[in-house]
Amino acid sequence: MEAFATFLLNFVYVSAILALVALGLAMVFGLLGVMNMAHGEFVMLGAYSAYVVQTAQISFFWAIPLAIFVSAIFGFLIEWSVIRHLYNRAFDTLLATWGLAILIRKGVEVVFTRDYKSVNQVVPGTVELFGVNYPAYRLILISIIICIFVVLLLWYQRSKVGLRVRAMVQNPGLAAAIGIDIAILSRVTFVIGVSTAGLAGALLAPLVRVEPYIGLDYLLSSFFILVVGGLGSIEGLLIGSTIIGGTDAVISTIFDKTAGYMSVLIISILFLWLRPDGIFYRR
Repeated sequence: MEAFATFLLNFVYVSAILALVALGLAMVFGLLGVMNMAHGEFVMLGAYSAYVVQTAQISFFWAIPLAIFVSAIFGFLIEWSVIRHLYNRAFDTLLATWGLAILIRKGVEVVFTRDYKSVNQVVPGTVELFGVNYPAYRLILISIIICIFVVLLLWYQRSKVGLRVRAMVQNPGLAAAIGIDIAILSRVTFVIGVSTAGLAGALLAPLVRVEPYIGLDYLLSSFFILVVGGLGSIEGLLIGSTIIGGTDAVISTIFDKTAGYMSVLIISILFLWLRPDGIFYRR
């Protein structure tokens, strides 16, 4: 019973983390059609923001606004200088953001070197839940991620900005004709998307090694999730995260981490072959 409870908690934790990491890519790719290959680098910038805060010996909670601020600034500059010229040209955005990812990664290497950094645990200790002792910080992360998704869903469905984003996605020409500033709205959406990636990096920093290549694994996981779940819906994102996270957790527990990664890769290939639009797809 304890083993099952531990597995269930790990399943929820992994799925929640993957959903948060993939959220920004789902917004940028699903809503704007931008294949942001620098998505993982924004996760990395968030993690390094947490490391900088720790080095400055101030409260870890300052890492969250710092990560959002840094990601938003980089996101704004990238959108303004490059991405705004490439909308509706998905392959061009892939090439451009791949080059930007390398540039960001090498810049971080210059500043912080390639050595692994670590961020201290913010909330050490465990909490007894379902008869097992589970890390307290993981439970806090799960709660934070649920709150983030609830707030984002309410914002997207009920706010005026969310209404304009939906109009822009469904019919850009008509949205522009009725006075919606498509350029500004696209920029805001892009900045929010990359900021969520930075937030994910800051929250994950105490649990992972912090180094310049940390974002590559998260980039691949995010694409796997979108391949399985589909683009343009919260449901697809959550289902994709559950399938990818659950498969990885089950296979890694039974065999090892390599087998878990291979199983996720096989599932993604099968979906690309048999159901390329994913489970949910905004048409």
